[in-house]
Amino acid sequence: MPQKTYYVYIMTSKKNGTLYIGVTNNLARRVEEHKSDIEEGFTKKYQVHDLVYYELLNDKQTAIVREKQLKKWKREWKIKLIEETNPDWKDLSEELVIL
Repeated sequence: MPQKTYYVYIMTSKKNGTLYIGVTNNLARRVEEHKSDIEEGFTKKYQVHDLVYYELLNDKQTAIVREKQLKKWKREWKIKLIEETNPDWKDLSEELVIL
């Protein structure tokens, strides 16, 4: 049985803007849902459409724990995490076609 991949991700409205942290097993689909404002809620209200950070994990429970951990972090820590791998806050969703 192939191993599933899970993603913990951070989306934003703009550089240093509103942040959203989530977890999914299909990052490309989930990002598209955010971008298209398919559901009423936080990301639609605050226009959180740019994927700026993600992690791959091989276990659902580990991914959920990591998501909860990041949600509890101070904002400064989240910004530092983003900027370690994406200093320009580039929308990484264009990369998803290769995943």
